[in-house]
Amino acid sequence: MSSSREQDHGLRALVLRALCGSVAALASVSAGAQSFEDVVLQAPAAEPGDVHPPSPGSKLPTWLNPDTAPFIPVPVIAADPDSGTTLGFLAAKVRTDANRNIDRIIAPDLVHNPYFGIGAHMRLYEYPSEDERWSVLANYFQRVQRGADAEFQTGRERQGPWSFSGSLIYDRNGTPRFYGVGNESPSFDATDYTAVEKLAQVQVGYNFNPTWQLLYTLREEQVEVLPGTLEGIASIETRFAQLLGLGTNSVLLSRLAIVYDTRDDQTVPSKGMEWVTYGGFASRSGFSDSLDTEAGVDGRGFWSLPWSTTLAGHVALRYLLTEHLLPFWALSSIGGEDSVIGGEQPLRGFGAGRFYDRDSFSSSIELRHNVFSFDASTRVDIELAPFIDVGRVFARTSTFPLSQLHTVVGVGFRGIARPSVVGFVDLGYGSEGAAVFTGINYPF
Repeated sequence: MSSSREQDHGLRALVLRALCGSVAALASVSAGAQSFEDVVLQAPAAEPGDVHPPSPGSKLPTWLNPDTAPFIPVPVIAADPDSGTTLGFLAAKVRTDANRNIDRIIAPDLVHNPYFGIGAHMRLYEYPSEDERWSVLANYFQRVQRGADAEFQTGRERQGPWSFSGSLIYDRNGTPRFYGVGNESPSFDATDYTAVEKLAQVQVGYNFNPTWQLLYTLREEQVEVLPGTLEGIASIETRFAQLLGLGTNSVLLSRLAIVYDTRDDQTVPSKGMEWVTYGGFASRSGFSDSLDTEAGVDGRGFWSLPWSTTLAGHVALRYLLTEHLLPFWALSSIGGEDSVIGGEQPLRGFGAGRFYDRDSFSSSIELRHNVFSFDASTRVDIELAPFIDVGRVFARTSTFPLSQLHTVVGVGFRGIARPSVVGFVDLGYGSEGAAVFTGINYPF
């Protein structure tokens, strides 16, 4: 979500930041909310030069007025059944360019989690242009959790012949859950594990024009599944001792996709659609005889309606055509807030990776309505978005994907600082209760 200013610029900034913190605090009933993480990363920036004299009539102290403060102070409040309640303090430094578009965000924090102790995050987001962006993130806790993530994208607008993106990720996470394989895996079979992930990915796209693209993805992923560390939750090996994927396993993925994209904007679309049809193969040990093949389609559409409203829809269908001893984490899955083409799909009333099996179907629809907008050195839009998610996993290609669907209803709150930043707080309710998710970018 975003923060900004009322007629007294500083006052509006504090009011909206407090609203964001209050929404995030509702995560005490969630099943998968992230750390407050990037809820505030849409906060208004100062004009280029970063420091200005106080606005006329401003009564706020220097350290609380965004026009004069060296950073924007934000309380960190996040809670969910998976990782407990995280409390702390985040200092966001946001910069705009000459056109008042955000081009840099620096956001370190210091937090405490009951499971993992004292921790800190460092975040740097750079938006040199709509065509290019990069980010570097790192975190470290007293116990278990730590990680680093570097990402780079160029050619996003597809005006030239080539597009490129790259990712390097190291993540040690003590909160993942596993309930078994299947669409009806019971909640009472919940187990916990520690996942140590190392990932390197490159994507190269050849652009026939801004609408059509041929995209190649090469990804090497290694995940070490270790015993869980959380009290009161069974460790994964105690209930699923024979599960494929315990210990250390690697998967090398090679995928080719045809992309059709007519969206008017990649970050904040209001009309158009994107369809991705893909196929690929993966192996646990290079190009060996243990070859697994996949095929799928991912589509999303956007329709502008009257009264500053956008109807947004998403559908994804993935099949593992052949599967030889794949680790469980490489199967199809639904749950959480993320929509990853060829990967995990959203079901915002359940935690991430709630349901696993060979194949998956997911669909979402939401009505994104602009509640109000204001100018705070950069334009900020506040959206309200009721949504419905449905989805399922299944083991056989012959299964009808629209039967026995899990259903989630909910509402999203979004803060948008065009052209590069969207922050969200999504609250969903499913058959296992409520979940709250926070982060950046639209779910799809």
